[in-house]
Amino acid sequence: MTTIISAPEGARGAYEQNGVVQLRGLLSSSEVAEIREVFTAQVEADHTWAHDDHVGADDVLNRYPRFVHPHRRLDTEVGRIARRLMLDQRIFDVVEQLIGPALAAQSMFYFKPPAARGQALHQDNAFLQAHPETCLAAWIAVDDCDAENGALKVVPGSHRIQILCLEPADSDLSFTREQVPVPEDVEVHQTRMRAGDVLFFHGSLVHGSLPNTSTDRFRRSLIFHYVPQASREIAAFYDPLLTRDGDEVSLAAAAAGGSCGEGWVSGPH
Repeated sequence: MTTIISAPEGARGAYEQNGVVQLRGLLSSSEVAEIREVFTAQVEADHTWAHDDHVGADDVLNRYPRFVHPHRRLDTEVGRIARRLMLDQRIFDVVEQLIGPALAAQSMFYFKPPAARGQALHQDNAFLQAHPETCLAAWIAVDDCDAENGALKVVPGSHRIQILCLEPADSDLSFTREQVPVPEDVEVHQTRMRAGDVLFFHGSLVHGSLPNTSTDRFRRSLIFHYVPQASREIAAFYDPLLTRDGDEVSLAAAAAGGSCGEGWVSGPH
């Protein structure tokens, strides 16, 4: 099972073993309330600049699309909040404990209202293409979340495998079209998080989520991605990156992803 710890001091060992670590209460209840209120007000007032996932007009995700790179929209309150928290010392300190000196690469916000589909199992660095190392996610729960409202599922230890070839995903369950194939005997762990908890995980960790089957609970989340300062390239979509002081840094554009790996090896994690 994924190790859950309550203090950053033990994060490195859990991360190395499982590729994922959950820190409880890193953000306060007042902070997550502000995030929740400001982002929800923004999407309900104007989401014309949100990411287009090509869902149907009758899909609830058409009304509540995800925001990608909100930290670049400093003309909005959501952008200013995203940028501030992306560089927040509490988060950045844990990131650098796990991967060393780092650069901030991406921000995202997911609303996931009741009846919304999930996101099929995937590996983040298949998208970021950070090289020679990998990316790290900081996934902030903005609502309490569990299986009912579509909290993340993770595969502990899968950070040791390569980026895997994909297969078609079930479109009834996922708004994304492809997924990492996971053998039946591999543990897929269901997370439970309180608002303000942060899940840090490796760019090769297999993770995803099922639909929100609740009738009245959102599963909002604010997500940041980081890469080591030693990274030489990243997919052009993520450039420029930010130092922890907020200075812009550019990396070479990664070529399209290479051949995908053959991953699963039985044995203890």
